[in-house]
Parts: sequence; C-alpha cells; structure tokens
Amino acid sequence: MAAGDPNATIVPVILCGGSGTRLWPASRRTRPKQFLPLFGNLSPFQATLIRVNAEGFGKPLIIANTDHRFLAAEQAEEIGIDITIVLEPEARDSGPGLAAAALFAAKEVASDALILALAADHRITDVEGFRHTVSGAADVARQGHIVTFGIAPEKPATGYGYIEPGEAMAGAGDIEVRKAKRFVEKPNLATAETYLDAGYLWNSGNFLCRADVLISEYEASDAETVSAVRRSVDAAVKDLDFVRLDPAAFKQAGKRSIDYAVMERSERIAVATAGFDWSDIGDWDALAPILDRDADGNAVHGSCVSIGSKDNVVWSTGAFVAFSGVDNLVISVTEDAVFVADRSKGDLMKSLVEKVKGANPVLTEEHLQSFRPWGNYRSLDKGNRHQVKRIVVKPGGRLSLQHHHHRAEHWIVVRGLALVTIDERQFKLTENESTYIPLGSVHRLENPGKIDLELIEVQTGSYLGEDDIVRHEDIYARADA
Repeated sequence: MAAGDPNATIVPVILCGGSGTRLWPASRRTRPKQFLPLFGNLSPFQATLIRVNAEGFGKPLIIANTDHRFLAAEQAEEIGIDITIVLEPEARDSGPGLAAAALFAAKEVASDALILALAADHRITDVEGFRHTVSGAADVARQGHIVTFGIAPEKPATGYGYIEPGEAMAGAGDIEVRKAKRFVEKPNLATAETYLDAGYLWNSGNFLCRADVLISEYEASDAETVSAVRRSVDAAVKDLDFVRLDPAAFKQAGKRSIDYAVMERSERIAVATAGFDWSDIGDWDALAPILDRDADGNAVHGSCVSIGSKDNVVWSTGAFVAFSGVDNLVISVTEDAVFVADRSKGDLMKSLVEKVKGANPVLTEEHLQSFRPWGNYRSLDKGNRHQVKRIVVKPGGRLSLQHHHHRAEHWIVVRGLALVTIDERQFKLTENESTYIPLGSVHRLENPGKIDLELIEVQTGSYLGEDDIVRHEDIYARADA
C-alpha cells in the first residue's frame, strides 16, 4: 500500500480484551463473552470479523491477551478469515493497545494507513449499512480527523456514554458527519432524557482514523506512553502465528482508556451518525432482543419451560430450567453455577462477581470445559484423589510431551484414533481400547486421524491441578496449560 493513496485499504483493528463479567456465569476470564456463541453458532468476535471481510478492508489486526490467543486464532480459522494477532503482555486499558495497533499499522502498512478500531463484542445486523457508513467516514478520516461512530438513541439509556455533535462537515457523501463538541459520561435518567431531546448520540466506542493522526494526538497528551508502546512494537517478536509485544517496554505505558487519552482531548474528533443498528452486549438484559421469545415475552436460550411468567431472560447451557410465577428476571445456568437477578438491577453485577470470586474463585476464571489449541477437555467428576475428564483432540492435534509429579492417568478411547507415547514406547489405540500412564512417565497424546479423537481420562494421585505439568516439547510453544 502506498502512503497517501486515497484508495488505501482500511485496516480493521479488533480489541479482544475484557473479561465480560456482566454476562457471568456464561462469560469467564478464560472464555469471555466475545468468544461465546451468542449469535446462533457465531461468537461476537466472529461476527465482527465477517463484517470487515469485504472489499476495501485489509487483513484484520487483533489485539488480544495471551490467555485468548488460541481462541481467537481458532475462531478465525473456523470462518476462514486470515488475521494477525498481536498479544498484549498485560492489560493496560484500551489506550496502549490501540497505540500499539496504530504503530504496527504505520510500520507494516503505511504511516497514514487508515485504521478502524472495533470492539469484539458489539452486535450489528445491518452489515451493508455498516460498510457504507465506514466508507463515507473514510473520506473525512483521510483529511486528518478521528471519526467516531455515534448511534441515534432509541431511548434515554443510562448505560452508554454520549457525544454532543457540533457543526456539519463536508466530504462524507450521504453520511452525516459533524464535529464532536464534547463527550459525556453515562448519565442518570433525567440527564439522559435531556440528551435525547438535544440530539446527542450514543458513543459506540468504535472509530476510524489515520495511524499517524492517532499516534500524534496520543503523543500530545501522553508522550511517555507512546514512547513505551513504540519500544514494545519495535522489540516485538514472532511466536508461532502471533506477534508478542515486548513486555518490559509495554509495562511502562500508562494504564488509560483511549477516550481519556485521545477522544476527550483532541480537537480533531468528528462523529458520524451510524447508518446501521448497534447494540453493546454489555449485560444479560441487552441480550434479550437477540434471543427467541415465547408467547409471554420470555427470551430464552436452552431447554426450559415456564408457567405464569413473563419478560424473563433465560440462558442455559447446563440443566433444564423450569420456572413459574416470576417476571422480569435473568436466569442463567451453566453446569456449575446458577445466576438469578432482577433485570433492572444490572448495576449490581460487578459487585456480585467480586463476591463470587472471594467465595469460589474458580467459578469466575474457568468453565468446566476448557479450550486448548489442540482441542478441549471437560471435567466430569472430581474428588480428593481422582478426576475424570472427557478429552477431544482435533485431527492433527498434539498435546505436549510431558510428565506429572503427582498423578497417574488412565486413557480410554471412545471415538477416533489415538497415537500414544509413553517413555520409549509409541503405539496406537482405537475405540474401546485403553492404556495406563504411570506417575512420572514422559507421555504424549496426539490425533493422527481425520475425525475428532474422543477419550475419557481418569486421573489419580495426591494433586490434580493443571500446573502439575512439566513440558519437554510443545508444538504450540506454551509455557502455560
């Protein structure tokens, strides 16, 4: 791409951070809401990738943390979209991550490359309207403005920030673009009603600009952070298919949002009125319009029945749910947790999750089903000295060559073909065959077949934690589980 090219491709930058605690217990740290199948069979992350998989958009640049790197890669592969994944060494809010994206795009594409910053967990169903709005806004962004996308409010919502639009700007075709007079925080209801009457727009948090403009505007307010992020980008290393920012330099970046670092300070901000529908799936109540509804207005996902109940939101990936005589509740059920709340009290969720974390921290961290680059495993039963897991290994998947200090394992193949290594021996197992891995033996499991390998693993020993793994060799270059 040539610098200054008016037809330069737009580089989508998708932010995949965040733990999605307001959708607990379905959303947890190791598999947050942006990677859950909230939109039928698609996750919000996948739906975001599909929106920018069109002419005029370049290869998406994903800003993710280490925990989610394989999730992002696998979900992109499932829908056949090629991406670049840049890994943040630690969470520093949205500002440093977007600064890294701008510096990366300037370095790898062009100094004035257009970058389109998108959250990974928003819902937009009018894909063509989205692309048309971005195309119009691009003309203004090329002139040196940072164009954020404002949403015409449907109601006086208190859960969104607002933008006060100013004078009209030219050069965006039929897309209305105005100077942004000011950003305001989430208001109370009375204030939100005045904003609605005054023509304020919801702040979607998504924006479009030139990479060099974002860098210079960030430097104007926090040159030290941009310098630190620049060093982290310059010293970044390739790790398999990922780009790892230098951790020592990145930790020197100030922890702040892009709104505080740039949007609320810059004189170059414009706001385009979005010509598409938009919703921030911020909590269970926001999910209600997406789900199927019964005759009583109950929005449901999963197996359930009800009597004399209306306007509830029910999401179950675990037990069968039966409810009666209740209205306006959220009921969310997984295999290991149940959440019930008044739909109007979503502001209590953050405090509740903190309380859960104090009582049973694993419930906010891990699901019973955990995903790995080779497949996944699900905990079926656990006692003081045993644990039973169902393991699925994808075709070509290969676990690390490893040993354990505190546990032995029994493997029983349920489906597919297993290639097993135990110390110096290597052999194959098929359906209904089994093997035993003594404590301390160096071993590996892999799937040389063309279908998923499914097996039951029974662990026995004095300690059964996932950190009792000593890796000798790993094709995924992991230091973690």
